[in-house]
Amino acid sequence: MTPDQAVAFFLFAIVAAGTPGPSNVLLTATGANVGVLRGLPCLFGVALGMGFMMFVVAFGLGSIVLGTPAILEALKWCGVAFLLWLSWKIATAGRSNAAADTKPVGFIGAAAFQWVNPKSWLVCASAVGTYLHTEAGGAFVQSASFGLVFTSAALLSCIVWLAFGAGMQRILRTDRATRIFNIAMGATLAASVVLFVW
Repeated sequence: MTPDQAVAFFLFAIVAAGTPGPSNVLLTATGANVGVLRGLPCLFGVALGMGFMMFVVAFGLGSIVLGTPAILEALKWCGVAFLLWLSWKIATAGRSNAAADTKPVGFIGAAAFQWVNPKSWLVCASAVGTYLHTEAGGAFVQSASFGLVFTSAALLSCIVWLAFGAGMQRILRTDRATRIFNIAMGATLAASVVLFVW
């Protein structure tokens, strides 16, 4: 990856990772329910999961997946089921006075979530189509660079969502407020199913 390409891709990755989407809803809800420190595994799962996905798509798996309708259809319906299940878990998450007992989405769950997240596939496909160039080096080196740069950018962008959720703990002092927030976050995540269905 050339220096100019790296800067352009980094800026793209900051915006792509920082804009609203299912992963950032997940991070906001996690921060609100368990705080920043206990939410870090979820943050690392999102960032590293997306970085690894970027590497794999850039290296060639993306063309196989995106070019095989049966795989795309299977991913679509697995994604719908997983998003709805996760929406339910967020909507029914623990109350503010039970935050110590609340089990947040961990590293593995957040990383695996990227593979059924429609935004992740759109970001990877558009990034590879735009920033992968034959004159910028071999496929493996470029793919690894994409993965590392995107992971760095995602950590910087997504921690804002986790911290925002944690900041909401000051507002969510009552069980009722926490319940309303969790239901709103769950409903927002469930609404993203529309991206899968249409």
